[in-house]
Amino acid sequence: MKIFNTYTATLLIAFFLSACSSTKKVVEQKKEITAGDVLQSLQLTNRYFMNKWTDTGKPIYTNRWRPSNIWTRAVYYEGLMALYQIDKNNDYYNYAVDWGNKHEWGMRNGVETRNADDQACGQTYLDLYEIEQKPERIQKIKANIDYIIKSGKVDDWTWIDAIQMAMPIYAKLGVMTKDQTYFDYMYKMYHHSKTQEGGGLYNKVDKLWWRDKDFVPPYKEPNGEDCYWSRGNGWVVAALVRVLSLIPENEVHRAEYMADYKALMEALVPIQRPDGFWNVSLHDPTNFGGRETSGTALFVYGMAWGINNGLLDAKIYRPVVEKAWKAMTAEAVHPSGFLGYLQGTGKEPKDGQPVSFSSQPDFEDYGLGCFLLGGTEVYKMMSN
Repeated sequence: MKIFNTYTATLLIAFFLSACSSTKKVVEQKKEITAGDVLQSLQLTNRYFMNKWTDTGKPIYTNRWRPSNIWTRAVYYEGLMALYQIDKNNDYYNYAVDWGNKHEWGMRNGVETRNADDQACGQTYLDLYEIEQKPERIQKIKANIDYIIKSGKVDDWTWIDAIQMAMPIYAKLGVMTKDQTYFDYMYKMYHHSKTQEGGGLYNKVDKLWWRDKDFVPPYKEPNGEDCYWSRGNGWVVAALVRVLSLIPENEVHRAEYMADYKALMEALVPIQRPDGFWNVSLHDPTNFGGRETSGTALFVYGMAWGINNGLLDAKIYRPVVEKAWKAMTAEAVHPSGFLGYLQGTGKEPKDGQPVSFSSQPDFEDYGLGCFLLGGTEVYKMMSN
C-alpha cells in the first residue's frame, strides 16, 4: 500500500484548524453507546425530516424544481426502510407507500431511462413490494431493468455513485425472480466500472475508488495524493453491503464482491480522523478538510454490517465504528434533529462547501438516509 508522505503530518493540523473554526461547541462524548440511545437519535432525525416534508410528492427546489423520486430522496427512503426493520412504526411504512403512490411507482424519466439516479427509487419500491405484493410496485422498475439488460449495453455506470443507486436493484430482482440473468448483468456493469471505465475506477493498490474518469491519475490532490472522495467511496460501500446481504452464498461473483468490500473496509481504518469522522478527501486532509457526516455514516454502515454478520474482526472495527457514531451524534445532530456537517451534492471535495455544523446542504434527504443506514446497523451491533 502507498505510504503517505504528507498525510500523517497534515492530518492533525487539519483536525485542529477545523475544530477551532467549528460553529458549535463540541459536546463531551458519552463513554458508552446503548441501543436505546442509537434508536433515539434515529427517531429524532427522521421525525425532523418527516415533519418538514409532510407531502411526499412535493417537488424539491434548489436552483430549480426536481421531482421527489430522484436519487437524493431515494437514498432517504433506503434509510427509512432500514429504520422500519428495527422500529416497526406504521408511520414509516405509510410514508414510503405514499411516496410510491404519488409517483405512480415510476422513475423520473420513464421506463426507458438509463440513468442510475432515476433508478434508485426502485430499491424502495421493491422493498415495499416484498411487504405487500401489489403488482404496480414492481412493474415499472422491473420493466426498466429488463430494458437495460435487453440493450446489451453495460457502460452506464460511469461514476461510482451509480453503483449504489442501481446495483442493488439487480440483486433484489435476481433473488425475487430466481433468475441468474440479473446477477450476471449486474456483474458485467460493475466489472466495467471497476476495471474499464476510464481505465478502471478501482485502485487495487490503495483499495479505494476514483469517483469517475476525471479523477484517475494524472489528476492529483493539492498534496500530491490521488483524489478519493469520501461519499463516493461510501456509495460503493453501501452498494456492496446491500448486494452481499441479498445474493445467495453460492452466487458466482460473490467472492469478488466480498474481497472488494473487505479491502475497502481495511483501507478506511488508518485514515479516520482523530475526532471520529472522515475527511471529504480521504488522502488529503488539507483539501477542504473537516468533519463530514454523509461519508462517515456510509463507512459506519459498512463496518457495523460487517461486524454484525461476522465478516469483520470486531476487535479492529468496533472501536472505529463506535468512535465515528459518537462523533456524529455528539457533534452533527442538532437538538431539532437537523443534521450538520453534511456536504452538499457534487463529486469532489470542493463541491457543496462550506461544510459546518450549521450549514444547510442543497439537499438534506440523502444525508439523513446515510445516517439512518449506518445507525440501524449500529443499533443491531449494540443489541447483540
